[in-house]
Amino acid sequence: MIARVLAALACLAASGIAGAADFTVATLFAELARQRPERAAFVEKKYLSLLDRPVESSGELAFTPPDRLEKKTLKPRPESLVIERDLVTLERAGKRQTLRLSENPGVAVLVESIRRTLAGDLSALTRAYSVALDGAPARWKIVLRPLDPSLGTLVERVEIAGEQARVTVVEIFQADGDRSVTSLTPLAR
Repeated sequence: MIARVLAALACLAASGIAGAADFTVATLFAELARQRPERAAFVEKKYLSLLDRPVESSGELAFTPPDRLEKKTLKPRPESLVIERDLVTLERAGKRQTLRLSENPGVAVLVESIRRTLAGDLSALTRAYSVALDGAPARWKIVLRPLDPSLGTLVERVEIAGEQARVTVVEIFQADGDRSVTSLTPLAR
């Protein structure tokens, strides 16, 4: 009886290891690509070398595949940031600004790290970043490093963590030592 229980446990353990071994960047991104449009509450903390405490903001983030990302900041002051295709539109204090990602590679590299991950577009992501995966389906983290050396002077790396096919944390490490941490909590559909 004990031998059968041990054999069954060994089989379960072996099948769990095989499942973890099958978890690759490609399988993660295939799962991310299957997700429907998502909405999440966000809390962002920016750690700036010039300040003693982090700057915190919060609001709602919405992603509509393949390339629409909308960030509505509610606190400390309302603002809206909409990124669709190549166009970025920022509305703050009654003023509206726009820019094109194609003309701003420093902004584009950050935007694309998030949009391409949320869209599950590994092919596009690997054109701009090296991608390393750590973890298992239940809890994973990818580390993105810009391939273009000139962008590496702006962004050292981006770390995106999640559970299953859901992104939960985006951490951006700038080359100057500043960083931001954005935590995401899913909102009901």
